[in-house]
Amino acid sequence: MPHAVRPRILLRPGPVPAPRSRTPRGRSLIDADALRVLHRAARVLLDDLPQLTDRLVAVLQEQEPAYRTAVEGDAVATWQEVHRSLRHSISSLLDPRGAREAARRCSWKIGATRAEQGLPLDAVLHAFRLGGSLVWQGLVDETSRTAPEDVRLLVHVASDVWDFVDEHSTIVADAYRQTERQLAWRRENRVRLLAAALLDGTSRIADLPEASQALDLPEQGRYVVVAVEEARSAGCTGAQAATAPGVRVHWHTGVDTDHGIVLVEGDAAAIVPDEQPPGVRVGVSSVVEGLAAVGEARRLADTALRLCPAEGGTVRLTEHLPAALVASSPDLAAALADRLLGPLAGLEPADAQVLLDTLATWLACDGSAQRASRRLYCHRNTVLNRLRRYEQLTGRSLSRPTDLIEAGLALTARRLLNP
Repeated sequence: MPHAVRPRILLRPGPVPAPRSRTPRGRSLIDADALRVLHRAARVLLDDLPQLTDRLVAVLQEQEPAYRTAVEGDAVATWQEVHRSLRHSISSLLDPRGAREAARRCSWKIGATRAEQGLPLDAVLHAFRLGGSLVWQGLVDETSRTAPEDVRLLVHVASDVWDFVDEHSTIVADAYRQTERQLAWRRENRVRLLAAALLDGTSRIADLPEASQALDLPEQGRYVVVAVEEARSAGCTGAQAATAPGVRVHWHTGVDTDHGIVLVEGDAAAIVPDEQPPGVRVGVSSVVEGLAAVGEARRLADTALRLCPAEGGTVRLTEHLPAALVASSPDLAAALADRLLGPLAGLEPADAQVLLDTLATWLACDGSAQRASRRLYCHRNTVLNRLRRYEQLTGRSLSRPTDLIEAGLALTARRLLNP
């Protein structure tokens, strides 16, 4: 608390005459008298501290609903907090310099503790103002009772009393806000850790209830995981890019890929739109049961994301299971591509690319040479001739189901291995 006595300057119109020797002495006497009156009343308040505490607790219960709840929850702790605060406040009136640091520590602790408990900051500051009013009124009442003629002297220290209240209100607010920021960071970090454990498949069964509460998702439910890549570079967040409005989803941001844990409450296909902003690639897992299975869903979503074309779009794993099998085993995919497409390596690169494009287009057109020719801007017989040439070079027959399936998978493997 600042010194209880401050030098004061009297403003007079015109030139200020040179001070006479008795002026400082008179000013000093007034301040000394005011300080004497303040100390005398403060000592009485300090002796009567339990009763003063009771009065302030009663006022808080009457005027501040948040403290009414606090008293009902733990009356002893609230009383002790009020008692400590009043003791430090009054002690600071008696010994401003000696009691300053202890009073500041007490106010800081109150602000931090009340933030941890979730008591509104406005309520805490209101409590400090009520405490200041009660102390000031106690000083006035005690002086009026014992020496009414000295009440006027308290005016000279009133600003110092209220400066103390303002200073400690600021301390309380600073402690409250700092603690609130720390608590928010801890909560956010804990949520992130819980979500990461779910997605990694390392979450413990004992942590599932906490994860459910932190993520606001039921422990038992149907879930898909949505993997989104390049959403931020496309100028939108994962939730904005990938999911339909109204979907319950918790997003976990990563370095290159965001993952959304999505609660399936209706049609799973309606969760993610087919169309995405340019450059946004989205992979959607199949449906799993419960938060405990989210780790498996994340792996499936990542597999679906690898199948998504570079220009963007949505790939649902359930619609691309054969390709997902290829993507799940890169080594086997490379071996299959080499076995089915390796014989084309002896051709000129441009020639080989023409055969591969024709085969891929023909498969995309469900084996229709006529439709494939329109897409390739060539004659139907040209398509058939290229397909026969592929069969001759590889020793495969596109009329044999097994060879046809392997050729399709080999093309998928080639696309995934050479994006």
